[in-house]
Amino acid sequence: MRKLLVLLPLLIFPVSAWAQQTPKVEVFGGYSNLEANFSGTRFNMSGFNVAATENLNSWFGGTLDFSGHFGTENGFKTNTESLAYGPAFAYRKAKVVVPFAHAMIGVTRGAPEYLNISQSEYRFDTLVGGGIDVKVASNLALRLVQADYLMTRFSGARQDNLRLSAGIVLLFGSKK
Repeated sequence: MRKLLVLLPLLIFPVSAWAQQTPKVEVFGGYSNLEANFSGTRFNMSGFNVAATENLNSWFGGTLDFSGHFGTENGFKTNTESLAYGPAFAYRKAKVVVPFAHAMIGVTRGAPEYLNISQSEYRFDTLVGGGIDVKVASNLALRLVQADYLMTRFSGARQDNLRLSAGIVLLFGSKK
């Protein structure tokens, strides 16, 4: 019993320590759904979202985001990929739950038959959103949800798209 009382603080301390540290780098990977919008017509595309965030301090960093989505529009198989970079903001006052927000600019590639284009096109995009991560271990978190507004311009028209993602976040290093 006495050994247990001595070991108990040693077992509890690491849990409280990792809950309060800011990782140097966060790498996210998971499922993503893009609700694409073209001239009032909406269709869903499934895919993936991966991102890497370098934290400069406990609340500010930069995120590089890549996603790919695949689906069928008007009977044609289609896909699109997006690559964006921008600032990220996190609120790390809670021990386990970390809400975050980001605003990025980048480029989206639309494949043939995507939004009525005849060949692959690349267009600038704007990505604004955020989400909630929940730490489950010192080097692992679950991204419960990430919701992003993705604005693109294909076929001479503006598209207001919604991207929802969820998955796992690997946490590397620590900033004190």
